[in-house]
Amino acid sequence: MAESQTVVTLRAKRDAIASAIQNYERQLERAKADYAHITAALTIFEASDEPGSQRAYVQLYRYFRYGEIATLARKALADGPLTTIEITKQVMTAKGLDAADRVLTQSICYSVLRTMRGLYRRQGVQRSRSKNRCTWFLTSAGDAANSLSTGATPAIALLTSQSR
Repeated sequence: MAESQTVVTLRAKRDAIASAIQNYERQLERAKADYAHITAALTIFEASDEPGSQRAYVQLYRYFRYGEIATLARKALADGPLTTIEITKQVMTAKGLDAADRVLTQSICYSVLRTMRGLYRRQGVQRSRSKNRCTWFLTSAGDAANSLSTGATPAIALLTSQSR
């Protein structure tokens, strides 16, 4: 039994419309990607020089001077043991950065973690691990480097504390 001309024409029309829809969907995806790229470029070019106004596309080296994270972390640990996230929040508060910005907080948290691991290798801090969290606390060498009341440099304070 042969199909009627109407059924054949309708199937051909349905296939043509399905092909057009797929083509439009590809064009829509390309347009969405272009829109996202243009929006990201605008965000970069419209960013001001104030800390916290840039998004994830900006490096953190503009926010902190060399050794500043270590100094702020030691000051935070002077009050007692803290987790990496708590240290990050205190560092961001000390710099006047927005702690509610999750992208910036995560980036700074990685920098704080790298700094704390370096201090741990140099025996400036100790850590205890529990449930995927590190709790950091100052050692006596870290206390000496943190308390520079005599105006000495951190290296001299560290040497004087070790000679005792």
